[in-house]
Amino acid sequence: MTVRPIRFYGDPVLRTPAAEVVAFDDDLRALITDLEDTVREPGRAGVAAPQIGIGLRAFSYNVGGVVGHLINPVLSDLDGEQDDDEGCLSLPGMEYPTRRAWAATATGVDQFGEPLTIKGTGLLARALQHETDHLDGRLYLDTLTGDIRRQALRELRRGPRAARR
Repeated sequence: MTVRPIRFYGDPVLRTPAAEVVAFDDDLRALITDLEDTVREPGRAGVAAPQIGIGLRAFSYNVGGVVGHLINPVLSDLDGEQDDDEGCLSLPGMEYPTRRAWAATATGVDQFGEPLTIKGTGLLARALQHETDHLDGRLYLDTLTGDIRRQALRELRRGPRAARR
């Protein structure tokens, strides 16, 4: 079991769009194992490959005790709206109300290149959207608007809470 360290805000890998996975080999399967081991840590709903320093379009999720992964995801069927607090392992200690679709479908492939579709509502839909954003070099802070965005950016300028400990 390998729990990989999380990259924090400021690391360029978090702002770089990840490359599409084209090789479904032992290296990819090792990455998926590491992602799934890393997301099993308490309090984690998702981990994208860039968050562990790997610029590939893959992520793992852990919602309701179900751990899985998706490679080369494409989101569709975004429906409804939720506006709950959202955080990010790469921005420790920060949580802000973030508007996401209530329901989402993500299609892609598994670690063997086989087609895979994940449909979710609530927290799973939020995780699918959040992790796919990571693969596009976006952070949840980028979706914030108005006073909430200004508040988050002020907190960010003070530095991540993990760094202030």
